[in-house]
Amino acid sequence: MRYGHFDDEAREYVITTPRTPYPWINYLGSEEFFSLLSHTGGGYSFYRDAKMRRLTRYRYNNIPADEGGRYFYVHDGGDVWTPGWLPVKAELDHYEARHGLGYSRITGERGGLRVETLFFVPLGETAEVQHVTLTNTSDAEKTVSLFSFVEFCLWNAQDDQTNYQRNLSLAEVEVELDGPHGSAIFHKTEYRERRDHYAVYGVNTRAAGFDTDRDAFVGPYNGLGEADVPRAGRATGSVASGWYPIGSHQVEVTLAPGESRSLTYVLGYVENPHDEKWAPADEAAGIPALQRVNRERAHALLSRFATTEQTLAEFEALRASWTDLLSTYSVRSTDEKLDRMVNIWNQYQCMVTFNMSRSASYFETGIGRGMGFRDSNQDLLGFVHLVPERARERIVDIASTQLPDGSAYHQYQPLTKRGNDDIGSGFNDDPLWLILGVAAYVKETGDWGILDEPVPFDNEPGSEVPLFEHLTRSFEFTIANRGPHGLPLIGRADWNDCLNLNCFSTTPGESFQTTENQAGGVAESVFIAAMFVHIGPEYAELAERRGLADVAARARTEIDAMRAAVLEHGWDGEWFLRAYDFDGNPVGTDAEPEGKIWIEPQGFAVMAGIGVDPEDPADPASPAVRALDSVREHLATPHGMVLQHPAYTSYQIELGEVSTYPPGYKENGGIFCHNNPWVIIGETVLGRGERAFDYYRRITPAYREDISEVHRLEPYVYAQMIAGKEAVRHGEAKNSWLTGTAAWNFVAVSQYLLGVRPEHDGLVVDPQIGPDVPSFAVTRVARGARYEITVTNAGAPGARGRLVVDGVPVEGSTVPYAPAGSTVRVEVTV
Repeated sequence: MRYGHFDDEAREYVITTPRTPYPWINYLGSEEFFSLLSHTGGGYSFYRDAKMRRLTRYRYNNIPADEGGRYFYVHDGGDVWTPGWLPVKAELDHYEARHGLGYSRITGERGGLRVETLFFVPLGETAEVQHVTLTNTSDAEKTVSLFSFVEFCLWNAQDDQTNYQRNLSLAEVEVELDGPHGSAIFHKTEYRERRDHYAVYGVNTRAAGFDTDRDAFVGPYNGLGEADVPRAGRATGSVASGWYPIGSHQVEVTLAPGESRSLTYVLGYVENPHDEKWAPADEAAGIPALQRVNRERAHALLSRFATTEQTLAEFEALRASWTDLLSTYSVRSTDEKLDRMVNIWNQYQCMVTFNMSRSASYFETGIGRGMGFRDSNQDLLGFVHLVPERARERIVDIASTQLPDGSAYHQYQPLTKRGNDDIGSGFNDDPLWLILGVAAYVKETGDWGILDEPVPFDNEPGSEVPLFEHLTRSFEFTIANRGPHGLPLIGRADWNDCLNLNCFSTTPGESFQTTENQAGGVAESVFIAAMFVHIGPEYAELAERRGLADVAARARTEIDAMRAAVLEHGWDGEWFLRAYDFDGNPVGTDAEPEGKIWIEPQGFAVMAGIGVDPEDPADPASPAVRALDSVREHLATPHGMVLQHPAYTSYQIELGEVSTYPPGYKENGGIFCHNNPWVIIGETVLGRGERAFDYYRRITPAYREDISEVHRLEPYVYAQMIAGKEAVRHGEAKNSWLTGTAAWNFVAVSQYLLGVRPEHDGLVVDPQIGPDVPSFAVTRVARGARYEITVTNAGAPGARGRLVVDGVPVEGSTVPYAPAGSTVRVEVTV
């Protein structure tokens, strides 16, 4: 069952009914101001930090779902309705929501009136623009009242939802009906004290009325769907004082048959220098000093959207920027679903995860988490080709939270860029991800200077060292923290935050991740060992190219020792072990009735080349082939590969949170999509492209669109998890948008299935996609040059491409980097 369709030419997903199985959302903004927007207008906006600078309120897990957002109510001769269907839920004659790249367009029609609203965050602005066009589709003149609605948050989203004894006496607003560019409402709660910022909600016409008090607008005991003011057709002029502040403008519109009128609403964040906070006193108007906000910057913002022409010009600039971004990597093939994911939606999701990490979605409130150290380094892999200059800035931000011993804060706040003390450190995989992220950046850009960039530890001034020293401490941290088998100690957890081998929690509500580790444990991670073997060579290569031959040689010796330790102590006979627990017992072994085989070490070990026969990668006797064959036998399902099997049916205190989920969900036998690409890449290492592409299609949303009633979440972006084969609702997705799946699946499809990836000396072109895509063409811009790559693909198992570069056959798979501005044509036969 479908609830819409892809419009590839417009780069939009078109939702044709408001009754989707779950709210299907979009993200607006790509710089400092962001909005979450559902297909019915739900969601909220914030400046930089979803916790500390929340502009509007949203209540998660509400009933009905997704109530609260930015709404427009129509009062048409007593008929009251909302063009996005919610919250009034009056039946519409026509409904459509189009989610595009950084914008959405929601259209509703009823009773001969069509209302189309374009939502977007313009480039360089700290504001959400809502461009509303009303069209009279009837054969008679219409006069209607349009009521806008946003509910302001008191900035700190956590305090806003908890500290009512203070907050219900705090709200302050100002109203300007006759401003230089229309009417505006200013939300200035706490502005008189420690804040230098306020919110403005304006419309580019003189409003007929306004409301700023929620109780006056909605009415006692009403919900938003039955709000008093729209039903009465008349604003009350309420001014919030202490209670719940909102912004609502009443605009009167008269339209002849066929006539349209457009209005532009702007919801903006304004920050004044401390010594410019206040407007001068106005004795004639009775306004004393230090009482009215300085509106100059708000007026300047509103002036840039004073006309429809200005607004639409900004919208076209936004669209053009996405066209430019997506021109860096694109594919043309006979598989339209592959093309739309690679060319549009996967890269778009990579940019959203770059901006949000895991902090603000319809499943993450934006309160409990900031930017993740591990998460942000992995996200780099998916967007470094799009915005390398911002990737550089992000690397410095991440590395600045590292601690002097090479460990790192697990998370940091985007507003302060300081590590989160409440989570702390101790996740022993974190340091290695920094090496991977930096190596990806250097390969993409050739910017070796970043390794000399002075970067502090724990953001302490005076502690700056070259970034390369941070990488050295990351590498050495793993070496210095090994257990009795020579494998890395796991700490609080590794990549799998729910595998807590040093916790032993029996206290309800206690955090498995932040509870103090048990002393004296020897819990080791085979997964981190595989990471070390895969990522360690990146460090060695960087060292060698810096002239540090001795450092590189020692690093490779340590990598070889870790590889040997994995094969000796991490192999269970048909697959790789997952770990050793606190008492030194193996985890992920066939000897146990549950949790016999785990996906993470299988994929990552093969990616690292552990157990791969270099002479015959597909040798069925090799550990690598046996491990991935075991994955297919035990973990693969039609909806993707489960994390481990069998799932745990009882609480395993020595394993931690992983066993607290019902079988088939999340880390307990769920299809955790983030690690599926590691197996996909592993299969290409073995030359089994057909199997790799099969796995890719199982979790990729465009291929799941026809089962949207099962999948439930958006058919245009990846979910973190899909319920596994032991779950009650196998195939149902959970937690869309903010997941490392986006970056890793783009790496898998672009660099390994389609086979075009940057290395230090050139682009490697090594397609491994199997016979289902017999031909395709990739356009890749790298270091300023354009590479046009055409592939003729028989898809024979194990076959590798033969390259002709600008008409000349070449040995191997590397195409040297060409000068910026040049075009290189590569023909590949597989």
